Amino acid sequence: MTQRICVWSGPRNVSTALMYSFAQRSDTTAVDEPLYAAYLATAERREEHPVWREVMASQPTDPTEAVRQGMLHDPDTDVLFIKNMAQHWQTFDVNLLDKFTNILLFRHPVLVARSFNKIVEAPTPEDLGYPQQLEILDALRARDLPVITLDSTAVRNDPESTLTTLCQKLDLPFDPAMLQWPPGPKPEDGTWAPHWYGNVHKSTGFVSGASTIPNPETLSDHLQDTVERCLPLWEKLTESRIV
Repeated sequence: MTQRICVWSGPRNVSTALMYSFAQRSDTTAVDEPLYAAYLATAERREEHPVWREVMASQPTDPTEAVRQGMLHDPDTDVLFIKNMAQHWQTFDVNLLDKFTNILLFRHPVLVARSFNKIVEAPTPEDLGYPQQLEILDALRARDLPVITLDSTAVRNDPESTLTTLCQKLDLPFDPAMLQWPPGPKPEDGTWAPHWYGNVHKSTGFVSGASTIPNPETLSDHLQDTVERCLPLWEKLTESRIV
């Protein structure tokens, strides 16, 4: 029986690197954001997303079909690793949560807001996924389903130890192959990859992040406001992180 691992990540959270990491396992098939087109179909700001028309043409825009094709199919491997953005959560049927082992991947709001703003300007907390991640956390707890919460900074700064702990939580053996991948585009990349994955395409493994969080006052007034609204949500997520 296929083990289905679903990561609900905010944007700019090292989620693509984590997907590449799991894709190096011989027992795992990786899927890149299968709900993106369904999200864009109703998103008010979809025209601000690079190549949004191409994304919508590359995937089902019907949420039920997107889940069926991208999340419930049977791969040729024992594990299906699904990278989802938390802001795409609104298209997901909450009643399907028990079909997956769910991971919440997050990062400090200052780092997320500053990075995301380079591609989509003036993001809101909803654009950064924090409110949706708490909705997912609450939904899992209400159903008495397990959840793994993971700070992406730990993955970047101590990948071997963090991935070993994560694999233990997933009841999978740690595979050293998860620490490296070839540079450049990958077979699992979505249509949007050239516009979002520039840095990770240059990488061959996890790159350590900043040891200190930049002062929010270095951000624009709008980003400062967004960060202030996200901080209490991020703090709630960090309360139960595994590392």
